[in-house]
Amino acid sequence: MSQEWNIRSRGHVCTICQKPLVDKTPVVSALKETSGGYERFDCHPECWKTAERDWDPFSQWDGVYLAPVKEERKEPLKKEDAGELLRKLVTLDDPAMKNVVYVLAVMLERSKILVERDAKNQGDGTIRRVYEDRKNGDTFVIVDPRIRLENLAEVQAQVVALLSGTKTFGEVAKEEDPS
Repeated sequence: MSQEWNIRSRGHVCTICQKPLVDKTPVVSALKETSGGYERFDCHPECWKTAERDWDPFSQWDGVYLAPVKEERKEPLKKEDAGELLRKLVTLDDPAMKNVVYVLAVMLERSKILVERDAKNQGDGTIRRVYEDRKNGDTFVIVDPRIRLENLAEVQAQVVALLSGTKTFGEVAKEEDPS
């Protein structure tokens, strides 16, 4: 017999009676050796004891059935947290945080939370970008600080530090403006 290691995962109904297995109740699991590999059986203990079989299990074990838990997809940065952080920073109106504010806005735009509605060139060479929150209609006017590519990684690290809570606004502002 060829060795077939691709054993199917645990069943959610009794292989014998076809009734659903109940969370945190005993279950008997067994493997039957077949010409094509292994067939798995997951059964209520009563069904396993009373079932007529003309074969001996390759392997058998008693366990407790645990219903699958649907896990939420975890994102490294929660979109809501980034939006809340942007609102706090815009309210503070701290010039030392302009790079962080801009990177957060671009991040939220890429996540389709914000949409850029306009970009206005100012007389002094700066650009003010107008963003709108798609969900609640809030508008943000954010100065594009024209971050140089070699500085982008540092600003991204600051954003991650703020979102994760490992740095405070003051610590990040001090890094931005070490005067």
